[in-house]
Amino acid sequence: MAKTTEKKQKKSDEKSADTKSSSITLRRNVAETKKYTVIMRMLAVLTIIIVAVISVGYAISYFYDKFGSFTVKISKYDMINQGLTLSETPEYERSLAVLNADIVYDMTNISGEDLPPNIDKINGNHNGENYIAYTFYLINSGEDTVTYTGEINIESAEGGVDEAIRVAVYKNGEKTVYGKTKSNGGGKESDCDREFASSTKVMTNKHENFKPAEKDKYTIVIWLEGNDPDCTNDIIGGTMKLGMNFKIIENT
Repeated sequence: MAKTTEKKQKKSDEKSADTKSSSITLRRNVAETKKYTVIMRMLAVLTIIIVAVISVGYAISYFYDKFGSFTVKISKYDMINQGLTLSETPEYERSLAVLNADIVYDMTNISGEDLPPNIDKINGNHNGENYIAYTFYLINSGEDTVTYTGEINIESAEGGVDEAIRVAVYKNGEKTVYGKTKSNGGGKESDCDREFASSTKVMTNKHENFKPAEKDKYTIVIWLEGNDPDCTNDIIGGTMKLGMNFKIIENT
């Protein structure tokens, strides 16, 4: 009888131990499941954030590459040490070393004769439907008289669009139209005043004796010339990026 009772107690203890073990295992499994769920949710959120960042970066890169841009820069050294500054208005509140013109989406060809006659009379961005127009000022806010150069560079050109592009530079009201040399090597196009300086440069100019408080007003106009023989369907989808850079080459 004592042995039977002892066996029953042993079985009861084993059953209780099994129950406790099962309970511990169950709690452990529940805790691990919750932890796994939290980790997976965090990974999902992190993946969404990464995808969003990459998408935004790709979109910015896509639009920049597809539609091009026009940027104006001066050397920061010249800005800090010589007081050369950029502004979209004759008066300025702070010195700027970089200006960015608004882009035009899906520009199509036009005639330069159709550009507004007062196109250099408006400050800042004033694009048309099929042309970029940007007016800004280069100001000597320093104490020295300097000599500077300004040049417009072709930072990239794809699809042959540079064959038919025109760049008009208005400096203090004086207009000069630049275009690429005729594709047959026959010199400048009839609607241009000058040819591009090189395959990577539109133009270069120099201003000597640029005195303190003096201002040079620039208007840059960019369009696709429809009367250019190279303005064909072959350049559809082409892109181009231009940048204008100023630097001091001498000071007195």
